Amino acid sequence: MGYYDDFDDRPRKSQGRRGFFYALIGAILGALLVLVSLPLLIQWGVVQLPSQESNREEGGGLNPPSRQAGSPSPVQTVNVNITSAIADVVGKVENSIVGVVNLQQSGDFWTRKSDVIQQGTGSGVIFTQKGNKVYVVTNHHVIEGAAKIEVVLADGNRVSADLEGSDSLSDLAVLSFTKTDLPITPVPFGNSDRLRPGEPAIAIGNPLGLDYSRTVTVGVISSTDRSIPQDLDGDGYTDWEMDVIQTDAAINPGNSGGALINIAGQLVGINSAKISEVGIEGMGFAIPINEASPIISDLMNTGSVKRPFLGIGPKDLQEIDRSHWQSTLNLPSNVHLGVVVVDVTPGGPADKGGMKELDVIVKLDDQPIGSSADLRKYLYKEKEIGQTIRVTFYRDGKLQETSFNLGSFTP
Repeated sequence: MGYYDDFDDRPRKSQGRRGFFYALIGAILGALLVLVSLPLLIQWGVVQLPSQESNREEGGGLNPPSRQAGSPSPVQTVNVNITSAIADVVGKVENSIVGVVNLQQSGDFWTRKSDVIQQGTGSGVIFTQKGNKVYVVTNHHVIEGAAKIEVVLADGNRVSADLEGSDSLSDLAVLSFTKTDLPITPVPFGNSDRLRPGEPAIAIGNPLGLDYSRTVTVGVISSTDRSIPQDLDGDGYTDWEMDVIQTDAAINPGNSGGALINIAGQLVGINSAKISEVGIEGMGFAIPINEASPIISDLMNTGSVKRPFLGIGPKDLQEIDRSHWQSTLNLPSNVHLGVVVVDVTPGGPADKGGMKELDVIVKLDDQPIGSSADLRKYLYKEKEIGQTIRVTFYRDGKLQETSFNLGSFTP
């Protein structure tokens, strides 16, 4: 039928070229296979690379043999066991990370009876012990409104805790409980001022409740200089800006009050907030321990935090209807920022300094003041109780200045 007659076994020139092409493709594929499999062969011990020891033997001494120009450098293996270091840190501090349970009164309309129920949970860190008393730092918002507080230890036992003191402005609270048989090593404070972006950060807490107690997440310090606006009175305006550490270690609801630990096993931050907007991940925040430390000390020793006091009721100029800027406050047209004095505490520092309602503060000492948040931040971070402060303000369109000593108040 012609099938066999179509086969021709005479040599053709094209077959030689085709054979060379196939050989070239085979060589390329073979080289790629070797490159892909070489790391596995080295790992399994099938192939061994020259070590520094063999180089010394070849060189006849401690100095490596001289290499010709263009020859490859000796292969060196460097092992950095970060995972082991993190595990060691967690092993040292995990018993000092506790759960904090907020129990509040709940009434039954029909039975007219009230009971204490669990309102929420958070995290806390054991930071010191004095005699039989163990102290825990957590967030103010974790225990806010609590009728009773319990601390859940690493072994699962719950113990009743006393509230030593709480501060809403810094979002910190200190609790205490009577020592138990569980071995506990308080977490030492580190130095948050020496943190650097990129260094390891370990967050430990109870995300999403006590079922996930002492969860460990690891990341890096993303930034050491961030501020989060705080609306303290719920009016929609910023009253305070909290300075925080930013980390990409996962921090979720329930982590609040937990520990941010450095690679040395030191407490460098108290986890406090997390941006939870849709599509945003890896942005957690912690109160720097250097900022928290004096507040923790005050709460533990006196139960409160005393701060410098002007003796005024402040309101941002930007919150005032613009129609009143000239008609009521008589401000020059070039003034757009400042703090309006809406009331003066009788007998307070500002009253003694001659300040009145509707004065508009634009400077404290030489620091420009554009909002209530600016005013508080300068007062609480730069000034001390009893110090003299110079206030520059507008009254009836005229720029004036007064000085007086700061008082003290407890929020």
